[in-house]
Amino acid sequence: MKHTYKDSGVDVEAGDRLVSWIQSDRRPQPWQSRILDGVGGFAALFRGDFPEMKKPCFVACTDGVGTKVLLASEYGRMGGVGQDLVAMCVNDLICTGGVPLFFLDYYAVGKLDEVQAQAFLSSVKEACLEADCALIGGETAEMPGVYQVGHFDCAGFAIGIVDEEKRWGPDRVRAGDLAIGVASSGFHSNGYSLLRNAFATDLAPWLDTLMKPTALYVKLAKALGQESLVHAMAHITGGGMENLPRVLPTGVQVKLRRWEWPTAFAEVKLRTKMSDIEMLQTLNCGVGLCVYASAINAARVRELIVGHGYQAIDLGEVLSGDEADREAFVDYSAWDG
Repeated sequence: MKHTYKDSGVDVEAGDRLVSWIQSDRRPQPWQSRILDGVGGFAALFRGDFPEMKKPCFVACTDGVGTKVLLASEYGRMGGVGQDLVAMCVNDLICTGGVPLFFLDYYAVGKLDEVQAQAFLSSVKEACLEADCALIGGETAEMPGVYQVGHFDCAGFAIGIVDEEKRWGPDRVRAGDLAIGVASSGFHSNGYSLLRNAFATDLAPWLDTLMKPTALYVKLAKALGQESLVHAMAHITGGGMENLPRVLPTGVQVKLRRWEWPTAFAEVKLRTKMSDIEMLQTLNCGVGLCVYASAINAARVRELIVGHGYQAIDLGEVLSGDEADREAFVDYSAWDG
């Protein structure tokens, strides 16, 4: 008896139609003049010529969306998940002081649903445009037996560029610098194994909040970079405030202040009975980015944050010497008790 690839659960023609649909979008891409070959070939080509930089360095990062995809599958909320994927990558990338150049996605399913896939990829494309980042390739994988019907997973890959002499990082941070938070748009794409349990009994009223896409901070980072205001930047992802030390030099500590959490985070604390510190070490608690800047530049940093539509949050201060507990990079004492 004849048994084809399609009979085994893989529809090559559906995949080809999806590629054609992606190519049908004729809008100019960011960095269009540098794209030699994009979606549809075996690989994409991007012209790497950066005469405006003294020491251009490529910046590479990858990430996923985590178990938030389960909510997207179950409730048909595919529209914002593509933005989550792009944001989780480019928000990491900008912490170097770099700018995104191009993005590739990987989308894996048990059975390809073209409507679902188009909703996801539309979200990816729009997020790339918002982040001034070209979508130049990707992969759609149909893997029956690996994923349940209706379920999917995704991964993203972002490449950017930074001038080595202007990159941000630990070597620029000094004692006395301030830690200034940029408000998150919600839970972003972290902690969903906990959140799905916390809201399991009455998820429907909280679904819009839980599925709100991750904020894209690229344009804000560019504005901060143009005025040379940033010493370092931390993306607050899984692990919450434990991301703050990732861009600190040895021998210093960030001493946190208290700030008011958005209602949804207070609700999680109430439902889980977690302590304040446990919450801070798990979720972003309303903070999407932390900008380390000198006290003299802090007012301008806050002004730009607000000007880009975000709330600025005074997170704390960088300490060193006798003031810092060198065994702990983050001082949570303001939240203790």
